[in-house]
Amino acid sequence: MKRIVECVPNYSEGRDRSVIDRIVGAIAAVKGVKVLDVDPGEATNRTVVTFVGAPEDVVEAAFRGAQKAQELIDMRQHHGAHPRSGATDVLPLVPVSGITLAECAELARALAERLFRELGIPCYCYEAAAFTPERRNLAVCRAGEYEALPEKMADPARKPDFGDGYNETVARCGATNVGARNFLVAVNYNLNTTSTRRAMAVAFDVREKGRKAREGGSLTGKLLKDADGNQLWIPGTLKGCKAIGWYIDEYGIAQVSMNITDIEATPLHVAYEEVCRAAAARGLRVTGAEIVGLVPKRVLLDAGRFYLEKQQRSLGVSEEEILKIAVKSMSLDDLKPFDPKEKVIEFLMEDEQEAAARERLIRMSLKAFAAETASESAAPGGGSVSAYMGALGAALATMVANLSAHKRGWDDRWKEFSDVAEQGQALVAELTALVDEDTAAFDGIMAAFGLPKGTDEEKAARAAAIEAATLHAAAVPLRTMEAALKALPLALQMARSGNPASASDAGVAALAATAAIRGAALNVRINASSLADKSPAAPLLSRASAILSDALNLQEQVLESVNNHIEL
Repeated sequence: MKRIVECVPNYSEGRDRSVIDRIVGAIAAVKGVKVLDVDPGEATNRTVVTFVGAPEDVVEAAFRGAQKAQELIDMRQHHGAHPRSGATDVLPLVPVSGITLAECAELARALAERLFRELGIPCYCYEAAAFTPERRNLAVCRAGEYEALPEKMADPARKPDFGDGYNETVARCGATNVGARNFLVAVNYNLNTTSTRRAMAVAFDVREKGRKAREGGSLTGKLLKDADGNQLWIPGTLKGCKAIGWYIDEYGIAQVSMNITDIEATPLHVAYEEVCRAAAARGLRVTGAEIVGLVPKRVLLDAGRFYLEKQQRSLGVSEEEILKIAVKSMSLDDLKPFDPKEKVIEFLMEDEQEAAARERLIRMSLKAFAAETASESAAPGGGSVSAYMGALGAALATMVANLSAHKRGWDDRWKEFSDVAEQGQALVAELTALVDEDTAAFDGIMAAFGLPKGTDEEKAARAAAIEAATLHAAAVPLRTMEAALKALPLALQMARSGNPASASDAGVAALAATAAIRGAALNVRINASSLADKSPAAPLLSRASAILSDALNLQEQVLESVNNHIEL
């Protein structure tokens, strides 16, 4: 899974657009980072910027943004409605995919240390990055705001985690609160009512904080307190959720508006189901949901898989189909069209030109791919065609699994076939990517041959580059062999226990996967033979030989089973 981190810094400037643009420009200048949103507020005199990218790139961009804010913002002149500690007030790192919250916390602590070491900005670490339990709460770190920094920095109990005293630098830029937190999903649930009071009642039922306890459990009874006079509360049913009810003039309906602050404890689909239950208990119906802002792809994929499983349908379908099921199941398009390309962080991050270049072959039609292969160009060649045959083999095994999951009378076996289909879909994706990767490996060899060879130093560099590119070109088809080999046990399982009407498809799956392996083996060998130093090739050739032997054995088992099904 691609490693993606989101950063949502808040800067203490919301009125001077030139300052804001220069800070955002410093962030955007970091290669690999994409700025998704810039939201300035005049009354708060504060701007919230949202950007994403690989962890290392995001951390560098966060540093440069804070550096530029320190240069441009003088906190001695700052006034606004929002609490703040410094020019860069909060700097949270948020795991989106391929990285844990704990890893983001370590990145945040290292970033805080660097901000102080290189720029002299004192830093408090909050939420998951906090060094002490009380500092998990941002309000504790920011207590007293910018104006309280002189006394806080002189107090051992309240001084920053990184900082050594109040000085001219601190007077100008203040302190920064650096943290790590889970992704926050903002979602509104549409109700078939115009009553704010009833929407609020549902919100109180489900939010973690719950509602104030009253006599008789009524909504209007006398408030109940404990022996010390403290208000008693009845907790709600959803952990890590905040919610209120309101009326929306634009739509003419009431909504439950919710922030899910812990999507691990309460995934979006779990919250949706619980709000539906709570609404129904009060005679209401949830007609749909409205996601506010952006979400990681996994939030919708998890929801789609949840609803497919509820329907006892195979989860081994395309990613696009899973997203479609999520959108329809939660009626995310109830109020207006919902396009995952505009709401999912990973899609917004994607550079279309880069993706088109990386996926040049697999984006072609079948006809165009065949024509490109048949042209005078040396690539795509046997390696790419082998990868594509492997993808088709895995796809056929997946098809048989999905058909078997839906076979009449086999309803109690749907999970068995769904598991196979999920494995198959993963192999289809892996082998499809290898179609372009194999051609890219060949292009790498050509590029190495094109390097200058005038001086002895250039000749040595060119020879080393050719050797490295050739070794890589031998390793890529070996990966095709490894992936295609994994498709054969799936084909065998489907030939033996899948839908008998699709037995021939399981057989073709095995033949295609084995053809992919045999073709890729030739590419491993021909590239290995071109190496000047044959020692790195030995383990590649040994593994290729073992894979080919296993594949031929599995193919015979599949064909034997298939022939048993279709004997005349």
